[in-house]
Amino acid sequence: MKKRIAVVMGGTTSEHDISLKSGAVVLKHLPNEIFDITAVIVSKSGWIAQHNTHEIPIDINTFSYIFDGKTYSFDAVFNAVHGAPGENGELQKALENANIPYTGCTAEVSRLTYNKHQTLAFLAPHGIAMATNQLLHKDADWDINELVEKIGLPCFVKANKAGSSYGVVKVHKANEMKDAIRTALLEDDQVLIECFLSGTEVSIGVIEYHGEVVVLPPTEIIANGDFFDYQAKYEGNSQEITPARLSEVQLKNLNAAAKKVFTTLGAKGFSRSDFIFKGDVPYFLELNSIPGLTEESLLPQQARHVGIKLGDLFTDMIYSCLKNNTFDA
Repeated sequence: MKKRIAVVMGGTTSEHDISLKSGAVVLKHLPNEIFDITAVIVSKSGWIAQHNTHEIPIDINTFSYIFDGKTYSFDAVFNAVHGAPGENGELQKALENANIPYTGCTAEVSRLTYNKHQTLAFLAPHGIAMATNQLLHKDADWDINELVEKIGLPCFVKANKAGSSYGVVKVHKANEMKDAIRTALLEDDQVLIECFLSGTEVSIGVIEYHGEVVVLPPTEIIANGDFFDYQAKYEGNSQEITPARLSEVQLKNLNAAAKKVFTTLGAKGFSRSDFIFKGDVPYFLELNSIPGLTEESLLPQQARHVGIKLGDLFTDMIYSCLKNNTFDA
């Protein structure tokens, strides 16, 4: 009998539509001859299973639904939700409570990696190079002059818990800082400010494949605008070169840093981390525990470059979570 798999997508943040595109790619590449696959759409109004042509509410407590008097449950979940609740641990916790295995990071690791500042603080003692940064809280007072003195200009102002470059502003002048902070606060109640690093920007995927941690070829990012923003990521306003044009030393250092970040954080399944080089040293920016899977996204580009088909990767992730399932069910 086929294993019943839910592909969960959408979410409750600004990344909802991007996640729907990622989920559609997962649905496209997962083999129907092996799995019985159901799409589950998460939104602010609820969690809905697409059962044939019907839309049925999911019982979050059991992660199941009822159709024509029959209860439908799942053997495993493929998590394709960017942002909350898929990257902040909420979905993972619900699935753990329902004893259903899932792809990707645990609830604990997801909570950590969704918080950019906490991730940086966690990695700092492990010799990972990173930019000077400062965390601001929504209701706290902040002094613009002190921030500029500590961080310098230009700098980046980011929503601390958001992805796809939502709530990110590059600040060139001190008088731009307040508006940038307000923009970031539209996405989250915490703001991360980081000093600007001038150098080659790369993004690199790390996956678990056939039981091994595999570092994929990095992608060099050349934004046509001021930085790698939403338009650059999803609307073609950038050049993406895979593999990145790095020296042998730079590539060796990057591969080591990316793998160290993945394993130190306890990531699972797949991730994509962003770095900027200063000389031969890669400076870590952030890790995405549910990387984009659209046709324009970086991790699919990198997997294709080494001959890993997305269907094979996704299938391996599902088998892995089923194999490593520690639940009683």
